[in-house]
Amino acid sequence: MEPLFTGVSNNARHLYTLLSCIGFATKATVQITPDGIRFSAEEGRVIQGLAFLDKSLFTSYTFKPPSAQNRQTEESTQNTEATENAEFPQFIVSLSALLETLKIFGINDLTEPNGSRESNLPQTNPASSAFSGPALLMDRSCTLQYAHSGAPLSIAITEAGVKTTCELVTYEPEDAEMDIPFQRDGIIMKIIMRSAWLHNAIAELDSSNPTILKLSACANREPWFALSGAGGPFSESTIEFSMDQHAEASGGSTQADRASQAHKILTDDGTARSRATRARAAPTVTETFQVSPPSSMGDRIRQSYRFGLIKKAARAMAVANKVSIRGDRQGVLSFQFMVDLDDQTPTGRSVGAGVKAATGPRCFVDYRFVPLLDEEDADGDIAIDVS
Repeated sequence: MEPLFTGVSNNARHLYTLLSCIGFATKATVQITPDGIRFSAEEGRVIQGLAFLDKSLFTSYTFKPPSAQNRQTEESTQNTEATENAEFPQFIVSLSALLETLKIFGINDLTEPNGSRESNLPQTNPASSAFSGPALLMDRSCTLQYAHSGAPLSIAITEAGVKTTCELVTYEPEDAEMDIPFQRDGIIMKIIMRSAWLHNAIAELDSSNPTILKLSACANREPWFALSGAGGPFSESTIEFSMDQHAEASGGSTQADRASQAHKILTDDGTARSRATRARAAPTVTETFQVSPPSSMGDRIRQSYRFGLIKKAARAMAVANKVSIRGDRQGVLSFQFMVDLDDQTPTGRSVGAGVKAATGPRCFVDYRFVPLLDEEDADGDIAIDVS
């Protein structure tokens, strides 16, 4: 009997890098689909990390869903598609054991900071030498296999004709997995920037041991985008992402001048007249800055989150190239990380002074956080309706 799923990768570091981004939880819900493998980790229904191993990460990807021979022929195409989606195998596996298995096989974790910060947040741009573990594993192949429903998840590493196999016990989900709801049609904030900027900001705020992260964003006035750490034993600290004053000075105009510039247009009779147009102001470090709060919020978005939960995404911040920070009307915060994997470095970034574009596949890791309804509830369990 052929296995339900078999995937072969010639670069297990890619798998480890993505899965370690959601390694804050001990278990993960796995769903195998024709397009890839979806790993979901959550904690207390207030934080969720989603990593998708796209089929492009595998040199060979074979998925044969369970047979549907008893399906009624008169079913409509829409119902058939819904039934097929429901039949995609789904199970729970120990995420910590899976990561540890990859490490036992030699996919060692990247260099961690040497006590430079109390936060112990992963560093960005870790160096890798020609004799490090990842560099010596370029010729290994990793095979993931799931034979049938209820079977263990098999992981096999092949090197120079020697095959090592590890089988992880799988568990059936007690209830249908429900993601933390994010209203994609109700997004009120979208900010795209380099992930390193966010990582550095969180690491800096972490030095004061805060319990709450306050987020503030406004499209009309300063501070445009600010992150504050509060609730800790020390005073509140704030990091503001502002416009570059040097860039403004070099342009020969003030911020107000840039916000309202005169442009000349030609009328029907050939004469010129001017009109004032308001330029869209945005922090210098952002590539996209869209803030449109509902009228009930005024002109500024203000939300609070548990700092400890935000810090769990530090690994993803460290390895990602860019991050899309989004918020919806419910206050749910989404960090969507873009990870460009490279064959030369475990994090998709170049080592050394030269800057190179990543040549490997591009993947995404998504985090979702439930807001604090009251700062006094920072140490309690806060959840929103997921029905």
